[in-house]
Amino acid sequence: MENEGLTISLCQHDIVWGDAEANRRRVALSMADAAANTDIFVVPETFTTGFGEHMAALSEPADGPTLRWAQEAAARHGIMFVGTWIVREGNRCYNRLHWVFPDGSFDHYDKAHTFRVSGEADQITRGAERKVFEYKGWRIHPAVCYDLRFPKWLRNEGMEYDLLLVCANWPASRREAWTTLLKARAIENLCYVAGCNRTGTDGNGGLYSGDSAIVDYKGFPMETTTATLSMEKLRTFRQRWPFYLDFD
Repeated sequence: MENEGLTISLCQHDIVWGDAEANRRRVALSMADAAANTDIFVVPETFTTGFGEHMAALSEPADGPTLRWAQEAAARHGIMFVGTWIVREGNRCYNRLHWVFPDGSFDHYDKAHTFRVSGEADQITRGAERKVFEYKGWRIHPAVCYDLRFPKWLRNEGMEYDLLLVCANWPASRREAWTTLLKARAIENLCYVAGCNRTGTDGNGGLYSGDSAIVDYKGFPMETTTATLSMEKLRTFRQRWPFYLDFD
């Protein structure tokens, strides 16, 4: 039987603007520190470059250096790695969230809601397919930043997933929306939500406060950015309060 508990570590990475190699080095150190006590290691959206007008110019091939690095790191530490970076396929670029298993296999989700206010929608092609994947007996729905504002896209019909996993570059100026939406998505979907956001200042002077959080199915943030989720408690809550049976 698969492990009923799942431990997640969120890396509030202060991204070096436009320097993929430096960012991989920084994340490698944090991953090594967390590896002994986690199952899934998560980094923010566009962790190799930062989020801005330079993303498409710094895109990588689908099988580029960051994917190879993630495969090596996941295998070395025996944990799953989750993060997004910009991938180029032909003349299109995608803000692609990857999950990389310890055995080197992987899959991806392309961000469906590109942020038009910042110009992301002008350089990044929208994804069109929702994904749910399984790891250690948990069903996980990946999402990227702006996706969090769209409850219909994330609707947990039939309780198809147990954990909503979000990688983000969410600015400090809208931090209240970030923390509120993480709780809202957990409550309405009867699931755990883990949201990993960046810290620091980007190349355009934008400030990021992190506020990464792991939220339980009642909407309560767990104590730290490393937490162990309980499948038994989640199942018990869903059986006691089957609100999903009355979804519109």
